[in-house]
Amino acid sequence: MSTITSREIRLAARPEALPTADTFELVEVPVPEPGDGQLQVRNVWMSVDPYMRGRMRQSKSYVRPYEIGEPLGGGCVGRVVASRHADFARGDWVLADHGWREWWTGGVDGVRRIDPELAPPQRYLGALGMPGMTAYVGLLHMVKLQEGESVLVSSAAGAVGSVACQIAKLKGCRVTGIAGGEAKCAWLRNELGLDVAIDYKQERNLTVALRRACADGIDVYFDNVGGDTLDAALLHMRDHGRIALCGMISQYNDPQPPPGPRFLIAAVTKRLTLRGFIVRDHLDLLPTFQHDMAKWLNDGLIKVRETVFDGLQNAPRAFLALFSGAGTGKVLVRLGPDDLP
Repeated sequence: MSTITSREIRLAARPEALPTADTFELVEVPVPEPGDGQLQVRNVWMSVDPYMRGRMRQSKSYVRPYEIGEPLGGGCVGRVVASRHADFARGDWVLADHGWREWWTGGVDGVRRIDPELAPPQRYLGALGMPGMTAYVGLLHMVKLQEGESVLVSSAAGAVGSVACQIAKLKGCRVTGIAGGEAKCAWLRNELGLDVAIDYKQERNLTVALRRACADGIDVYFDNVGGDTLDAALLHMRDHGRIALCGMISQYNDPQPPPGPRFLIAAVTKRLTLRGFIVRDHLDLLPTFQHDMAKWLNDGLIKVRETVFDGLQNAPRAFLALFSGAGTGKVLVRLGPDDLP
C-alpha cells in the first residue's frame, strides 16, 4: 500500500465575479498505487489558463464545468514514478490534464509522453503546448495570415498573444500589440521585435491610439480580450479583414453578460470575417505545429518569457495573476523537483 500523500486544490465555491480565496480549498489526500493500465505521476509543473474561469461556472460549454469539492484540472507535466502500462516507464516525462495537484494516479487517456531533450518540460505548457498551438492555428489556419499584412494582437504579452505576435513577424507582417504597462510594451518592442506596442493603461482612448498606430488599417486582428478592445479594432479593420476570436478575458468575471460590440456594423460594411475557434478541434495539426514550433524555438526565432509561482499553495495567486496583468508570458506553477523520488 502506498504511503505517499499529495496536496490538491479543489473548487470550494462557484465565484460570481473575480474568484477569491474562498473559491479554492487546499487538501491533502493519499496517492493510490497504480492498477493495471495506470500510471502514478509526480507533477513538476502546472499551467493556469484563462479558460479555467469558465469551468468554474455551472454552464454548458465546450469543456465540462468543475464540480464543487473535486480537484480542479488543467495542463501539467510530470514524471512517471510507477507504471503498469506497457507504453510508459518509470522516469518518463508526461503531459496530462491532471493539474492543480502534486501527484496523480490514473489511466493514460489523454496522456502524452514528451521529450525533455527537445525543449524544457514546461515549454509543453506554453509555446510548445496549447497556448502556442492556439496562436499557430488561429493565425495560420483560421484567418490564413498572408505576408505583408497589418496584424493587431491584444493581450500581446500573454502566453498566446506573445507567440501570435512572433509568428506574424516570422511571416513578414507589420505587427501592433496591445498590452498593459510600459515594461510589457518594452519587451514587445525591444525583444520580440513588434513594430508598435500600445500600453492600454496609459491610453485614454484606444480608438485614437489605434488610429495613430495603424493609420493604414488592420488586415488581421487576433482577439484575446473582447469588449472595448474588439470595438476599437472593428473601426480600424480594412475591407475584407479577418478577426480570429480566441478569447474575451475582459468579460470572464462579469456576473452578467455585457453589451455586445457597439460597432459590429463594421463587419457588414467592411465585409469582415469573424472566426471563433477552439484549439482542441484542430488536434490533427499537432504534429505540424510541434515540428514548426520546435524549430523556431531552437533557432531562437520564437522567444519565451515565464512568470513562475512556486508551490501548489500559490496556484490560486498564479491564476488570479491572469486577470490582474501581474504575469508576463506564460504563467506557471512549479510544484516540485524534477528528479525521481
